[in-house]
Amino acid sequence: MSKKVKSSPFDFAVQKRQSETLDMVRIALAHKQVKLAFQPVVLTAQPDCMAFYEGLLRVTDQQGRVIPAKDFIDVVEETDMGRQLDALAIEQGLMALAEEPSLRLSINMSANTIGYAPWNAALLAGLSKDPTLAERLIIEITERTALCKSDDLLDFMTEMQGKGISFALDDFGAGYTSFKYLKDFYFDLLKIDGELINGVHKDPDAQLLTEALLDLAHKFEMFVVAENVETFEDAEYLSSIGMDCMQGYYFGVPTLTPYWRVNQILGKTA
Repeated sequence: MSKKVKSSPFDFAVQKRQSETLDMVRIALAHKQVKLAFQPVVLTAQPDCMAFYEGLLRVTDQQGRVIPAKDFIDVVEETDMGRQLDALAIEQGLMALAEEPSLRLSINMSANTIGYAPWNAALLAGLSKDPTLAERLIIEITERTALCKSDDLLDFMTEMQGKGISFALDDFGAGYTSFKYLKDFYFDLLKIDGELINGVHKDPDAQLLTEALLDLAHKFEMFVVAENVETFEDAEYLSSIGMDCMQGYYFGVPTLTPYWRVNQILGKTA
């Protein structure tokens, strides 16, 4: 008879934390406490010019705290709640595009959501009102989930690109790097993972990898975004090697009240 494996205090703490996270997201979904925060992605050659914005999921917990996606997405990504969040993200993203005609916006989506009926319905509902929104929409797929759903992903991308939607491969270089994606999939943008970028100006190894990825992506005719740019020194180095776009706290934090909504509020009170 096999012996029962005892859980360690650490395992118990992890399970408790995951359970609390699932409960938090479940309650937020039930009360529609899910929003997008918007972070600018700037053109390296013109840092005061926005290439596009990324819509980042936020949920509000029962204490009224706004919780960023990084604190819950790994726990819920492969559950139905993860797919529900993706559906809300695309719905709210299309609403933002309809609000501001000059906006170009990227929305995150797990490859696990491919074929999820509510996500498809939200997309079709938004595009039925204005099909041109597709030309300003970018869907970001993380490298990690793309690895697990590569067969479904290719068909999905072909269908969406037929509507005019662009695709970004997110968090590239985060640990599952496969150059197969660059060959087999037609991603329009490549986003280099922030762990490689943060502090790159003083890390020769990170510089070597960053420059190699940039050169390779350009050969595949992809625009490249450096994520997690937080200092002038990193931005200066990335500019010197010809990085196309940069994103990070150095250029702007994610906000629930982007400029177009501020302008709407000011217009109503004027």
